[in-house]
Amino acid sequence: MRGGCHRINLLPTTVHVYFGSMTGALPDGRLAGVALSEGISPVQGQDRNGPTAVLKSAAKMDHIKTGGTLLNQKFTPELLADEEGIRKVSQLVRTYFRLDGHHIQFNVVSVETLRKAQARPEEYRDLIVRVAGYSDYFVNLNAELQNEIIQRTEHRVV
Repeated sequence: MRGGCHRINLLPTTVHVYFGSMTGALPDGRLAGVALSEGISPVQGQDRNGPTAVLKSAAKMDHIKTGGTLLNQKFTPELLADEEGIRKVSQLVRTYFRLDGHHIQFNVVSVETLRKAQARPEEYRDLIVRVAGYSDYFVNLNAELQNEIIQRTEHRVV
């Protein structure tokens, strides 16, 4: 109306849990009340073809036309256990940016560790996770947000 330039931001921070609680079931099989994606990441558990497929899909949008995007990936700690794993992650990130991707962040933690942290938070006070555009101590997050992070697809070393 006033000649301004409007862009869509695809980084909901943590409102994806709230928005999901207010959204009905969707045709893709997502149940009513379940958290939505925390950005341009696939909905929890829906990225079944590996991290490279996720990056290639996310890079198809024109990130320049957005006000920002947010892509999360979760890997098991074994991925960074040696130089080969570090090289693989480096190549993955470089590829995403070569495809004009905008923003990617990682959690390198197992589902097992996250579940232990829920059960015994006093033993995991120093566990920090990427949430959605920011990091926080896992044990300080509410149960809904903790569960959403646990439900994200856990990619393993291949």
